[in-house]
Amino acid sequence: MTVEARSSVVEHLRQDFGLSQRRSCALVAAPRSSCRYVRRRVEPEGLRKRLVELAVARPRFGYPRLHVLLRREGHVINRKRVWRLYREEGLAVRRRRRKRVALPRQPLAVPTRRDECWSMDFVSDRLAGGRAIRTLTIVDDVTRECPALEVDTSLSGVRVAAVLERLWQAGRRPTTIRVDNGPELTSQALDAWAYRRGVRLHFIEPGKPTQNAYIESFNGKLRDECLNVNWFASLREAQVLIEAWRRDYNDVRPHESLRWQTPSEYASALGGAMAPPRAGLPPAPSTNLVSPDTLITQHQAP
Repeated sequence: MTVEARSSVVEHLRQDFGLSQRRSCALVAAPRSSCRYVRRRVEPEGLRKRLVELAVARPRFGYPRLHVLLRREGHVINRKRVWRLYREEGLAVRRRRRKRVALPRQPLAVPTRRDECWSMDFVSDRLAGGRAIRTLTIVDDVTRECPALEVDTSLSGVRVAAVLERLWQAGRRPTTIRVDNGPELTSQALDAWAYRRGVRLHFIEPGKPTQNAYIESFNGKLRDECLNVNWFASLREAQVLIEAWRRDYNDVRPHESLRWQTPSEYASALGGAMAPPRAGLPPAPSTNLVSPDTLITQHQAP
């Protein structure tokens, strides 16, 4: 029995049978000190309400990531208290079963500098009217940054090469890009672009998505936190909301594998000292929410 359960039985014996506290504790085998204890915990004002607001705004965030967001806003609170409030409010994220891997996974070669290796793939979804859309996803294997998310009803190899050329002109110049064997990624247009820019295309083995684990992990986050929680009425709305999520992912969302820094913070600190912990900074207006209304996208209306 838990301490709370034993205390409730002791109180029941005292109230209904008129036993003393000493006698009741002896019968239940409960320490008298536990029954006499008066909780002195003081909950910070507004903390519970803010935790619920963040959990509602980000329904796929667990309590460790919500704890980081609260610390960014100036709340001096440890993870155990966040966990207690998280459980009391019933905010636990539903776990999704993972497929078992029959064979041991082979470790990926880990790059050491920004733009040394990118991973690239596609994610599919549908609009409210049933029309299929595709998203080209790109992630930097070192910093976990997402340089671009291209959304349209059709994305050919020419379009993929155009996106990479746009990033190249903006200064993002990868050495290697890891891709699967899809027709857009094995096209002559992409091969010609890679040859012209001196970029190596590394193709994984067919049917082995675990060899492209960085982009598979990113695709899971995109689907879990953006595609599954939005109902896109039009292609334009999908482009705006997905681009808003990309910026939030790069600049706001804490990443566990980067010691709870954002990809942008980690990229800035990669060449020198690590960024200072956010909890030590003075309170500032919350940046935990990104509004699509203020977003300036690079997409053109269809």
